[in-house]
Amino acid sequence: MSAPPVIARIDGHLGHLTLNRPAAINALTTQMITTIRRTLARWAVSDRVRTVLITGAGQRGLCAGGDIRAIHADAVSGGTASLDFWADQYRLDATVATYPKPIVAWMDGLVMGGGIGISGHASLRIVTQRSRLAMPEVGIGFHPDVGGSWLLSHAPGQLGTHLALTGTPVGAADAITAGLADHYIPADRLPHLTLALARSDAAEAVTSLATDPPPAELDTARDWIDSCYHGDTVTGIIDRLATHPDPAAQATAKVITTRSPTSLVVTLRSLRSAADLPDLPAAMVQEYRISAALLRLPDLVEGIRAQIIDKDRQPRWRPSTLADVAPRLVDTCFTPPDGRPDLTLE
Repeated sequence: MSAPPVIARIDGHLGHLTLNRPAAINALTTQMITTIRRTLARWAVSDRVRTVLITGAGQRGLCAGGDIRAIHADAVSGGTASLDFWADQYRLDATVATYPKPIVAWMDGLVMGGGIGISGHASLRIVTQRSRLAMPEVGIGFHPDVGGSWLLSHAPGQLGTHLALTGTPVGAADAITAGLADHYIPADRLPHLTLALARSDAAEAVTSLATDPPPAELDTARDWIDSCYHGDTVTGIIDRLATHPDPAAQATAKVITTRSPTSLVVTLRSLRSAADLPDLPAAMVQEYRISAALLRLPDLVEGIRAQIIDKDRQPRWRPSTLADVAPRLVDTCFTPPDGRPDLTLE
């Protein structure tokens, strides 16, 4: 009998959820989301469970996101399964954000997309020396969702805009600086953390094992990031990056120009809008509208083909330039989806 994709167990006062698809870097499926939501609902009212810990099986990462191949097949066929998947996923992420007991997320290894959703809204978010966090959606014709627009729009300065428009992965220190994580604990201390969480207060257990992370990589880039990423147009941002004297800024301008033009414009508007929204649920409603619209546009299918299916890394975006991204098309990404109700998080 094959192992379940989510392992749930109780150790002392700790409810421990392990995402268990290591061959797929624990990418989320509908079955996994359903199992996690039901388990969290039971544990929320259980006197046995005082703290929840979320980890990923294997050494490669907590979670690489959603099942991208399934989304590609759904988009190609014109189906709606992805809309149901995203709705359930966003509801799970909202549950994590509002859970009545501490949730500790062990963000070891690769944590991308949906992995950020299940961990980035937790009470205590822990990174290790192996952590690499990213919201790389603009590289596949999509946008930072799962509450990513909320997290990135509230990052210090323009760090969130930089991470959203480049999809650049960051390590432990930069994740903490950007507000995507809270504490650094070396990976070999997970058994000690698990034991401490089973016996004592979550915050005390985490702080007793936390230490300073390795040096940050983005600290030296904050000046050009904050000066180049202001404003509401992607073209303006690229121009400022390309003409900045720092070679790293110039290189970043080239990276952004390889991303989906439609995704870039929609993502920047999403971040700027999310900064003015009242809360995470409002941001997720907006994200769901965007996801529904992008599912029907050609860049999502093409981006997944180029990056995941054929792996030629040569996407042919439509439209191919920022100038050709029609404002009316962008506007439709922020309206309720045709034939479907808006997202509800109950």
